[in-house]
Amino acid sequence: MPPETLDILSEFHERALAEGIPPDDIARWTDLARPCAFLGTRGDGPVVGRLGGPLMLPADAPDPWCKLAATIDLAALPAGATDLDLPADGHLLLFADPDPDRIGVENLGSALHIPAGTPVEERPVDLDPEWRNYPYETDLPEGLLRLSTDVSLPYYTSVYAPGQPLHCVAHPEHPHAHELIEVWTEMPGEGIGRGLQLGGYAEDEHWAEDPSVAAGREAARAVARGELPAPDTDVRPEDWVCLAQWMHGLDGLEMALYSWSISRQDLAARHFDRVYATMTWNP
Repeated sequence: MPPETLDILSEFHERALAEGIPPDDIARWTDLARPCAFLGTRGDGPVVGRLGGPLMLPADAPDPWCKLAATIDLAALPAGATDLDLPADGHLLLFADPDPDRIGVENLGSALHIPAGTPVEERPVDLDPEWRNYPYETDLPEGLLRLSTDVSLPYYTSVYAPGQPLHCVAHPEHPHAHELIEVWTEMPGEGIGRGLQLGGYAEDEHWAEDPSVAAGREAARAVARGELPAPDTDVRPEDWVCLAQWMHGLDGLEMALYSWSISRQDLAARHFDRVYATMTWNP
């Protein structure tokens, strides 16, 4: 890890100790750290993509069923910036439909990788799907995305347990998970404005099960319904990770936490058609 990451984790360690959390529990937690990239509308880092903007697609690509949230230039990301096995080049397009009525029921987004050198053309705006989430009808945010790198720690306190409240029980390996998350959320930071966290851990409002693992479970149900392509290999919910978390700032949905997830096997095979997007919202 780079020195600045070690400095962040060292400060976190000291703050957690000051809260009375046992050193062994802190060490097990920091062992879970993942590198991530923040792509935000603030700062002075290099431009690596944009929120919104023109929809550039290959001529033979089908119309997306939801709106373009972001386009990322993968070649502009430095090696090791995230924990993800992303393609080295090309563009990653993320699409979103943050519909509160479909939380926990259907996929709320999609993703598309366009390999480098693929001819693209702007898809006319009138072919872009209508934004249909009244009363939250609004344009998605736009702006250039500038890169900064950071480190991510988990936002989960529980593991899946059918039949239990919230279908979860406290994580047996991390009895102080909630306190550790609270320490982490109080760490100083400048913020990135609107944008994306690429890689790392997703966050939802519950701090219960890992949101990406929960997304993997939802995705398996979508496969069974014929709504998502089946994987090429055996994939467990525990194999799913955060592709990106969206800091959207949408009017009326400011507190909604939205992320795209993918299994590591699908990512390695470039099966971005199996990306599954989820959201939690506490109005």
